[in-house]
Amino acid sequence: MARAVRVTGEAGAPPDASAGTRCTLDASALLAYLGREPGYEPVRQALRDGARISTVNLSEAYAKLVQRAIPLDPVINRVHALGLRAVPFDEHLARCAAELLPHTRRLGLSLGDRAALALAQALAVPVLTTDRAWAKLDVNGISVRLIR
Repeated sequence: MARAVRVTGEAGAPPDASAGTRCTLDASALLAYLGREPGYEPVRQALRDGARISTVNLSEAYAKLVQRAIPLDPVINRVHALGLRAVPFDEHLARCAAELLPHTRRLGLSLGDRAALALAQALAVPVLTTDRAWAKLDVNGISVRLIR
């Protein structure tokens, strides 16, 4: 088993895990929900339970919608109405994501992937994704839940 990645650092404290957060979302999970794709039901429940998302992953989701020529304003209004809380990708999370690189490189995970994983680890909650490669991740303190 891989060593645990530190979630505290000189840059600051981990994000506050209050307000009933039970999980975080990556961009693929949010897109599955917004498009009512297979696996969206667990995301719907996560949103009801106070899910959070990194601003990096929120930007990724918005970028995918732009690529599909979907107007962002109605989507952004919908995301706000859902109560999804975006957590700023600060220096602390940047460090956590960087420290995940040795554990994720062989899986080909991106900075966005590591941002989602770092947030989940910092909050000590599972992360929802559609990315099957994440299921192969073996890092203490990170729980991945595939939604499909």
